[in-house]
Amino acid sequence: MDGKLRIKISIADRVYPLTVEPAQEEGLRSASKKIDAMIKQFEENYAVRDKQDVLAMCALQFASQAEQKQIDNAIDGEETIARIKKLNSLLDQYLEN
Repeated sequence: MDGKLRIKISIADRVYPLTVEPAQEEGLRSASKKIDAMIKQFEENYAVRDKQDVLAMCALQFASQAEQKQIDNAIDGEETIARIKKLNSLLDQYLEN
């Protein structure tokens, strides 16, 4: 465990001890705060009986955001490739003349 930190992260009123790299600590703490904020939002806006239901909705929300980012990045990547191909074509035409 050389160089690793022992931290405790609280999610949905439960504490989870973790051993992490120092570079991960800030991201994990930020993520736990976002999860707790989302839990609070779901509990305020919907009649939720069980924390597991709220946690499942949080997991779905975060997973869908990650998936949408991948889809958006793929679309942006395809557009960028198309632009590069067009520029290459224009350069080829210019160099031929």
